Amino acid sequence: MKAEIAQLVRSALQALAAQGVLPADALRDPVIERTRDPKHGDFATNAALINSKAAGVKPRELAERIVAALPESSLIAEVAIAGPGFINFRLARDAHLAVVPRILEAGEAYGRSDLGGGRRVQVEFVSANPTGPLHVGHGRGAAYGSVVADLLEAVGFAVHREYYVNDAGRQMDILATSVWLRYLELCGEELVFPSNGYKGDYVWDIAATLHREHGDAYRHAAAEVFEGVPADEPAGGDKEAHIDALIARARQLLGDNRYRFVFELGLNVILDDIRDDLEKFGVTYDEWYSERSLVESGAVNKCIDRLREAGHLYEKDGAWWFRSTDFGDEKDRVVVRENGQTTYFASDIAYHLEKFERGFQRVIDVWGADHHGYVPRVKAALQALEQDPSRLDVLLVQFAILYEGGERKQMSTRSGEFVTLRELRKDVGRDAARFFYIMRKCEQHLDFDLDLARSQSSDNPVYYVQYAHARICSVLRQAQEKGIDTTPGEGMSHLERLTEAHEEALLKTLARYPEVVESAALNEEPHQLTQYLRELANDLHTYYNAHQFLVEDAALRDARLRLIRATRQVLANGLGLIGVSAPEKM
Repeated sequence: MKAEIAQLVRSALQALAAQGVLPADALRDPVIERTRDPKHGDFATNAALINSKAAGVKPRELAERIVAALPESSLIAEVAIAGPGFINFRLARDAHLAVVPRILEAGEAYGRSDLGGGRRVQVEFVSANPTGPLHVGHGRGAAYGSVVADLLEAVGFAVHREYYVNDAGRQMDILATSVWLRYLELCGEELVFPSNGYKGDYVWDIAATLHREHGDAYRHAAAEVFEGVPADEPAGGDKEAHIDALIARARQLLGDNRYRFVFELGLNVILDDIRDDLEKFGVTYDEWYSERSLVESGAVNKCIDRLREAGHLYEKDGAWWFRSTDFGDEKDRVVVRENGQTTYFASDIAYHLEKFERGFQRVIDVWGADHHGYVPRVKAALQALEQDPSRLDVLLVQFAILYEGGERKQMSTRSGEFVTLRELRKDVGRDAARFFYIMRKCEQHLDFDLDLARSQSSDNPVYYVQYAHARICSVLRQAQEKGIDTTPGEGMSHLERLTEAHEEALLKTLARYPEVVESAALNEEPHQLTQYLRELANDLHTYYNAHQFLVEDAALRDARLRLIRATRQVLANGLGLIGVSAPEKM
């Protein structure tokens, strides 16, 4: 209905422009929104307020002319002017009833649109370093990113989903060295494992694969490995210098080929695990983009050269620095270290430049909240490279905090003490995990209550919504068992029998669904959809508890069956958009 009213208002404005009341080249497109108070009608527009200056008249006077110029419509029962010049619309009863056949005719397409016009959007999300299994913190970014992508696709954008694989950085070297050290222990070597190494059981598993398939072929004596290596932090040294020295020893002792084999083994085992984990969580990608491919193709060095030639780099203490402060960042950033190695930030610049060069009109990054400092520096680099930084949206997702029995669970990838996404999925189920993850705005902290997610009660929001769908399916099965026709075509002529307050409330909520999908997509706020689904489920449960559906009055029965069938369709559509199932039995 919002689109229909918008068209009526535009027609009125164009008519006034044709009359010379408004300048045609200065018309401003009005906002149509639902009224906050039902007493004021169903929709309101600011058309008079934003166009009064161009018309040279007061807003209320222009509002009167707009109302007079509105085309006749059977959908509108009343039009009124309020306040300084708002125009309020109250829908006719037939307009409310029309939502039922509209939903049943559109089916799965109800709520979808071509608003995006096929514009290309890239959504990059999760992109966790492949140094260990995904934990529950990554899960929130996975659910959020995938739903944002699905919402944008639902309103007509051409969406490309991407995972950026950090397969060329220091953390991967730490993982490779950690695997090798665990392998040496399996070979019988006694050593003190570095405090800054990866300690999870998964490291032992990878090391065991190396030992099982290659025996002692990669073995070196522990004394040889730790020769000349500075002390670790527990021994009074520096943990970073200690692990870096161990990485250097691993490279030296193993040689390029053997070290690369251990490196690739760790990378591939964990990346395969991540890919499998995400697929089972309902998250798939169009592309897994390798950071190493940027380095090997020369894209990173070319990007650095462009910045240098444009005068945006300077040399200091043997390193090359990007003048990011010239573009609003709090301090300048290193892109090439004193040892000649490029930084992670340099790869990030090259990657984002490459995104725009691939022709994406809009780029969305979903990052953990701990990466907030990267936002201004990446935008600064894009601006320095003559790209429009406003085309990049960085959405920062706060990590989820697990609670069980009122107590918080601790998580740390490096120490190996964390709850994996796979464990969470097996514990509470994929549906509950996805629903809970997106119930709040991404920048808000999320306390994930495991006990609530497991519960089968109305207090559990995903159970409450799914149960509404299952309840409708149960009623429709009962009707079919009694030989009652529930197909969409029958009963449409009796919709005027839907006069109860619960029915009117349900009709209005159903009509809002396309608006909610559009708003959730354009504002990148999946929680708008979960909130809507809870409201719709509440309307259905309230209606179910107050009225019988399979009544003896055939006309009333048929009307109610079509209403709940339309409700079932919208519940299924909404749950589908957030990757949650719509069960027929519970």
